Amino acid sequence: EISEMSESSKQNVAHGLAWSYYVGYLKIVLPRVKKSMEEFTSNNPNLLACRKTWKLHILIPLSCDVYDDLEAADSNIRYLTDLTETTLARAGTKKRVYKHSLYAIRDEENELWHCAVEYATPLQSLYAMSQDECAAFSREERLEQAKLFYRTLEEILKDSKECAGTYRLIAYEEPGEAETHFLSREILWHLRQQHHEEFPVHEETPPPAPSTTLDSAELNLQISMSDLPQPLRSDGF
Repeated sequence: EISEMSESSKQNVAHGLAWSYYVGYLKIVLPRVKKSMEEFTSNNPNLLACRKTWKLHILIPLSCDVYDDLEAADSNIRYLTDLTETTLARAGTKKRVYKHSLYAIRDEENELWHCAVEYATPLQSLYAMSQDECAAFSREERLEQAKLFYRTLEEILKDSKECAGTYRLIAYEEPGEAETHFLSREILWHLRQQHHEEFPVHEETPPPAPSTTLDSAELNLQISMSDLPQPLRSDGF
């Protein structure tokens, strides 16, 4: 029954995209993120004062609606600069460049928060497949694929020693009605949480999570955990 469900819902697509994203990109760039942040902070000491935010913030909209320009998605998000590039030879391409963009996020008090943020690019593939007759993805199937992509990626990264402490996954479901500054509020909530972790404020109750912020418990697809992809490692970890 599980096998038939997996085949009919094309779960191998989400699994494959998550592993490809990790092996072909995140495993390469994430271990270098903190060094890039350190180099940037040495010249701009006031912009990234909270070390907890020295991560790559990865946006995972479950709608798979990915903007190529974050400034177009939300006017409270402004491109600032690029962090130090990493140049490697990859798959026959010499001097392939990997880099991340730093953004300033404006909050309700006109204060600016700074972080490296980008979309999980495989979501563009899921969206394109849902628009292609050959792939035959319905909107509902695309949503399930996006959820499974997030859960799979989360499991992979949890087992990755190289990537520990270098990323923040921001999975969210957009509201039914368009909100001008929805995306900036999502990012700001995560930035504030990280500031709270580094500079604890003694309060009786922690700041509440926005209703749109999702965790893996909410993304439970009622699939046996044994059927999720396991790390391709043989060293016992």
